Amino acid sequence: MPEGPSLHRLARLHQRRFSGAPLRVSSPQGRFADDAALVDGRVLLRAEALGKHLWHHYDNGLTVHVHLGLYGSFTEAPVPMPDPVGQVRMRMVGAEYGTDLRGPTACEVLTPDEVAAIAARIGPDPLRKDADPERAWARICKSRSAIGSLLMDQSVISGVGNIYRAEVLFRHGIHPQRPGRDLTRAEFDGIWDDLVVLMRTGVRRGAIHVVRREHDRGAPAYAKGRPRTYVYRRAGEPCRLCTTPVLHSIMQGRNLFWCPACQTG
Repeated sequence: MPEGPSLHRLARLHQRRFSGAPLRVSSPQGRFADDAALVDGRVLLRAEALGKHLWHHYDNGLTVHVHLGLYGSFTEAPVPMPDPVGQVRMRMVGAEYGTDLRGPTACEVLTPDEVAAIAARIGPDPLRKDADPERAWARICKSRSAIGSLLMDQSVISGVGNIYRAEVLFRHGIHPQRPGRDLTRAEFDGIWDDLVVLMRTGVRRGAIHVVRREHDRGAPAYAKGRPRTYVYRRAGEPCRLCTTPVLHSIMQGRNLFWCPACQTG
């Protein structure tokens, strides 16, 4: 599933290519046809992201809400676009570019009240200027749940996925099983501030960069073409800092990675 920076990059792309002009919106697949008709021919005012949610705000007060989930993706093409291929849920066509959306978890037209209701359930997004970290701290400091679980809970902090979860906890020496209420305020502030920097880097560079420059050497990344990580997908390999084998387990159905020597408590 794409992490927050990917959605923010997508929102910026759609803002550049489609905002300020009428769009043709359709549903070649048919599942989104009734909703598409509500915004077809309208002007896209703004595209933005909140966590892993993408919003297209139109001039008639309606918003297209997209959640890509595990399988959703947009593909871009200059106009005139070729005939749709596969199950295209939504097609947007502007003056110079078009885009096809396939396989999202959600693609729907919402009213302002419905948008506000969804936004109220989502935790603060470190990539947004209006993010309030106090909301996240208020949940974490009272919770018996593991911090590794809380960081993946989109109602606590939005946009953080498995890579950022594993890597930010390593960077701060915090065991992923430590209860949220056992974190100090200084530790939480360090995690939040680091997420802001790391995720902004992800938006700017189009890839997740988490290894500090002085540690960016030695064993290659977990996959070709990917930047190095400290622990993510490195189970059994030596820690880049202390050479202790990286451990792996499952937390709430997701892979979890950590160094038992560098992340204690």
